[in-house]
Amino acid sequence: MSDAAKDDARAVLARLGTADDDGLDIAEAALAFAIIDRPDAPIAPVRAHLAQLIRAGATLAGNRGAEERALALRGLVCGGHGYTGDRDTYDDPANANLISVVERRRGLPVALGIIWLHTAAAAGFDAWGIDFPGHFLLGIGGHGESGHGESVVIDVFDSGTIREEDELAALLARVAGPAARLGPDHLRPMTARQVLLRLQNNIRLRRVAAGALDTALAAAEDMLLLAPYSAPLWREAALLAERAGQKRAAINAWERLRGFGSAEAGEALARLRRQMN
Repeated sequence: MSDAAKDDARAVLARLGTADDDGLDIAEAALAFAIIDRPDAPIAPVRAHLAQLIRAGATLAGNRGAEERALALRGLVCGGHGYTGDRDTYDDPANANLISVVERRRGLPVALGIIWLHTAAAAGFDAWGIDFPGHFLLGIGGHGESGHGESVVIDVFDSGTIREEDELAALLARVAGPAARLGPDHLRPMTARQVLLRLQNNIRLRRVAAGALDTALAAAEDMLLLAPYSAPLWREAALLAERAGQKRAAINAWERLRGFGSAEAGEALARLRRQMN
């Protein structure tokens, strides 16, 4: 059953890997990643909860202002369902697994962000991940009384607190040093695919740090199912495969990267083939 569940989840990721970013179901993809890591976990309660968030999110559709929308989502996701950041066991791998996050109502910022984005989509709200240094944030768009677009930045790890510019500057200084200055590049919107890759990158990097190179490579390969055209990710997979001693997997990854026009890939393939002869 475990292997079948993993195979089905990987098939979902491969299917979503061909989808446009606008058509990518972020919760479905995150659940597929979670099933690969916990193939024997009960899935029905998680699917029922995600469906409940869709129904409840749809009731928020009348909110128009960005702050109004953020507060409505906060009331539902945090107030109604108790989602918040796990400050006590931040590095627990469960915090990056959607099944575990739903069960515990705790998680990493990016994992919580997927719950928020899933709910915001049901409400018809403009919402996006923000690639902030060292800390995932969320943007919520709306329309003020003048009818013009507006947006707010929220910290899903801190129960959906709205972060003002001075707070964002202070957060950046803690991550990047006191000389860092907040700018537009720090608030770049992310696609749903980028959010999912950031989630899984947490798992991959923790496995690398623990010396579990084979499972780190497996995580990278699962990410590539969702992002088969990511040259940087193919390079990471190739390097990981070499470090793990999996030369055939390394050759396959470098071959894919060579298709993107990488000179480095050609050099790596020549070196690996000499080693195998």
